[in-house]
Amino acid sequence: MSFEVWAPSGLGEIAAGDDLVVLLAGLLRSDPHGLEDGDILVLTSKVVSKAEGRSVSADDREQAITDETVRVVATREHPGGVTRIVENRLGLVMAAAGVDASNTPVGTVLLLPVDPDGSARALRAGLSAAFGVRIGVIVSDTAGRPWRQGVTDIAIGAAGVVVLDDLRGQHDSFGRPLVMTVAAVADEVTAAAELVKGKADGRPLAVVRGLAHLVTADDGPGAAALVRLGPEDMFAQGSAEAYAQGWKDALEERA
Repeated sequence: MSFEVWAPSGLGEIAAGDDLVVLLAGLLRSDPHGLEDGDILVLTSKVVSKAEGRSVSADDREQAITDETVRVVATREHPGGVTRIVENRLGLVMAAAGVDASNTPVGTVLLLPVDPDGSARALRAGLSAAFGVRIGVIVSDTAGRPWRQGVTDIAIGAAGVVVLDDLRGQHDSFGRPLVMTVAAVADEVTAAAELVKGKADGRPLAVVRGLAHLVTADDGPGAAALVRLGPEDMFAQGSAEAYAQGWKDALEERA
């Protein structure tokens, strides 16, 4: 199995109210690769946020983080200020709730899209109609990972793409049954796309070709299916919360 991934150039700066379907269709028509049935488009969330008018003044950044926050997971002071790791309103656990000052005009910061899965569905519908092909769309963003250095891109919105490949019940090469393996294929595709998009190259869109088996007939559950919260979250508590809960449990046992 093999696949190709490339990032067309020439999209230009996006402003609030821009029609992304029209702009992306123009970009893809000018690209010599074109758009084919089974292609997956991976678009950085910043482009979607700009088109949706999700820009606020940088002076309001801390308040914006607070407004986007559902739960504070951890905070850490450093010479540049304080970093907050939080669960945001989309259920994503991220630094600064995903509020970002990169690739946006000086004096502004960008919030994440209101509904990344909804944005992916709209883009898929518009571009599928424009080209007459069956495609998948992923909206991506950059995130850190616990216990791992560096950042990578993940899928925060998706339409028409298998986001989780459940391998449980299948067997490994030695015949043993797989009981835990569920592959986050949408994140894997997104990370591959970032290798050609880059962070500062002005190429926010990547096209992935050769993975048509991951493109579905319907929109599917979206990237929301990738979020692990609630009873499945083994690290829901921060260290301070866990310490306090431990003392509380101990006191209740003594009583």
